[in-house]
This record gives sequence, structure tokens and C-alpha cells, in this order.
Amino acid sequence: MATTPTVAIIGAGISGLTSGKMLTDYGIDYTCFESGDRIGGNWAFANPNGHSSAYRSLHIDTSKDLLSFEDFPMPDDYPDFPHHSEIKRYLDSYADTFGLHERIRFETPVQRAERLDGGGWRLRTAEGEHHADVLVVANGHHWDPRSPEFLGTFGGDVIHSHHYISPTEPLDLKGKRVLVVGIGNSAADIISELSQRSHGNEVTVSTRSGAWIMPKYIFGKPVDRLARTLPYIPPAWQRRMVRHVPRLISGKPEDYGLPRPQHNFLEAHPTVSSELLLRLGSGDATVKPDVERLDGDTVHFVDGTSRDFDAIVYATGYNISFPFFDPDFLSAPDNALPLYKRMLKPGIDDLVFVGLAQALPTLFPFVENQTRLLAAYVAGHYRPPAQAEMEATIVADQRRYAGHYADRPRHTQQVDYFLYVDEMNKRELPAGRRRVDEQGPVPLAGRAAAAAGVSA
Repeated sequence: MATTPTVAIIGAGISGLTSGKMLTDYGIDYTCFESGDRIGGNWAFANPNGHSSAYRSLHIDTSKDLLSFEDFPMPDDYPDFPHHSEIKRYLDSYADTFGLHERIRFETPVQRAERLDGGGWRLRTAEGEHHADVLVVANGHHWDPRSPEFLGTFGGDVIHSHHYISPTEPLDLKGKRVLVVGIGNSAADIISELSQRSHGNEVTVSTRSGAWIMPKYIFGKPVDRLARTLPYIPPAWQRRMVRHVPRLISGKPEDYGLPRPQHNFLEAHPTVSSELLLRLGSGDATVKPDVERLDGDTVHFVDGTSRDFDAIVYATGYNISFPFFDPDFLSAPDNALPLYKRMLKPGIDDLVFVGLAQALPTLFPFVENQTRLLAAYVAGHYRPPAQAEMEATIVADQRRYAGHYADRPRHTQQVDYFLYVDEMNKRELPAGRRRVDEQGPVPLAGRAAAAAGVSA
């Protein structure tokens, strides 16, 4: 019988890479299955698996200081907000440094993941079957585009921002009447790019509820770097204190033609852009409210007006989906999937999710922090509480992290990075170690082999 569990990881993006690195540190055997031909997930531009949402001009919205892994800083010569190609080089260097490539099976998507009776997993790929004691789901949540369902049909070109590459790829968006639906970060970037006068477009943005727009720099420093230097203040007080900051920095959204947001600052994702308001203020793009219906080339808006367009770009977010699971076994309707510490599903102790959260202000070190719990759990150094306590904590954590956010699918997995990491390092991991000392580790090793009737 195996003395340590075997692990299968789905995905070789940042979540899969950090999971593999941390498991290696603990001496745990694993295999990573990646549907693409390269590492990087969302940052693998033009990945033939179609899962990358990176467009040619994309720069990260988080400064490099907050984006770096704790044990692998970004190069000093990187700019404050690196281009996607620099992020990819950083991840390549990370994988090379820690020898991660040899455990990855590229171009090997997991077609089905089935939990066996008694525990353990059987994974089906084009290569055949693979068994593991523990399954780590690290397939990301920015690859399955979600589009609105408006009445009627549109006669022109339609594309989701997930597939947008540039003003000429995959559609020729020059000299066109373009409607961009959405006001998030991707929408802001695409609006800013397409509305440059040199492209000859007439760009309109349609937004249902508006957003608070924050520039990337304040007082010459990245805005998230300044936030990191603030002393600890209770989160509710923080939100009250900064409620008027966007208005003080950029003015009222209404002054740029945008609707006043139907929420206070930090009650929904702010949009980080140093260019969007300039484009709107310069008349390069104009604003309309939500779409009411589509009628051939004409789009009717809820304010009773209408305009003709040649193309629509939907920058309307993503679904959380797991194509390798039977939906009756596990799914995330309306992007809701209750997990203990955003990682563990009560009642399924050999399944761990990594990176399935919307962490503000940074994702990379958040994922790295989650993998510490993953590796400690698989190695037998961490044990979660009883199922009833896990379920109660899930409810409490959801109120804590997302209770003040607008009730939308994009906010179901919301997490405050600083609060989360503090909780995990100071309380959850030590408490899990004490539970191991009192009750022993969760038995995971050899379960797949026993359930499948094969020798470990």
C-alpha cells in the first residue's frame, strides 16, 4: 500500500503549477494533465486549447509587487504592470526553476473524472485511464465565456471578449460601428483600444449598472501598492473610508456619460483603467444604458433610444464550469460552488479546488497560499474540521467576504486576499495541525488503487 497519496492535477496554469511545486516540496507524487501544449493557462497567449483570454495588447492590472509569488519574485527590470508575454516568461522561469515540466502531460485533456466507490479517482483521457487518490481541480474560471440573452437577434458580427485578439483579429474592427457590452477591466481595455481615432470606429459602450473607475497610478505609485502600505483597519471601516475615493480622483462617472453605479465603491469589482475615462471624455467613445432588444443591425436600449451597429463585443464575464464532471455529481449553477476555505467540498475529502476564487487585489500569491494547505492536507499535516463545522464556516465566510458585494455571478467567489491569507496562516493551518494531533490525518493514501482493484 502506498504510504503517501497519489495526486492528479487538472490544469497547468498558475494554480496547477503552484500546486505541483508545493506537492514536490512535500515529496508527494503527482501527475498534471494539461489540455494545451504549454503551461500558463490564461496567460498562454494563443494557446491552441482555446482557454486563454489574453488579447495582444493585454497588460496585467495588478502591479508586479503584489502579483509575484512569495518564493519567486518577478524580475527587477519588469515594469510595474507587465505585458502578458512577460507574465508568460515569468511562469516559464518558475516552471523551469522548480522542474515542473516533467510531471505535466501536455495535450492531454481530462475527458471525465469519476470518483470511485470508497474514494479515489479514475480519470479518462485520450491516452487511457489514470488513477489517483486525490484530485486537484485547477482548470481556472476565465475560459468559458458567458453572454447575455437579449431579446431578438443581431445581424452583424458578434464576439465575446474571450476571443478578442486585436482590432483585426479575429474580426476586422476598423471603420466599424462597434458596441461593447460591459464595463469591467476587459471591456475598458477593448473600448480604449477600438476607440483610438486611427481605427476609424464609432465605439459605444453599454452598461447595465456602471462601475467605479480607478486609475492604475495614484501619486505616481501603483494604486494597489499604496493600499498595501495602509495600517490594519477593520474591513467595514475601510470601505466607509474609501467610499468617495474614486470620485475624488476621477470625478463623477456621470460626468463622462456613465451611469452612477448602483453600489458603493468596493461593493462590486472596480474597473482599473487609466485610459477609459480619457476616451469617454475625449468623445472617442460614447455610453448607452442596458440593451433592451436586438433587431437586425439595430440595437434598442432601455432608455428608448436605438442605434445601428456592425459588430457587438460582449465583455460579460465567464461561467465556472467543470466539463470533466458529471453535472449531477458537481456543478456551479450561477457560478456558486460552496467550498470550505474556497478549496474543500464537505463530504468529498479527496477533492481539492485551487484558484477557484476572485481574490482582490492579487491572485498569484493567493493561489500560492492555498497550495500550502493543499500540500499539508495531502501529506497528513492538516485536517479540516467536521462536516457540520465546515458547512457553517462556508456560510460565515461567504457573508464575510462577499456579503457586501452586489448579488451577481461574478461575485460568488469573492475573497479579500489580505484577510484570507492572514486567516489561513495564523489560524486555519495551525488549527488543522492540532486536529491531526488529536484525530490523525484524513486517510487518503492508496484509496484509488484499492477501489480500482489494482496494486498500489
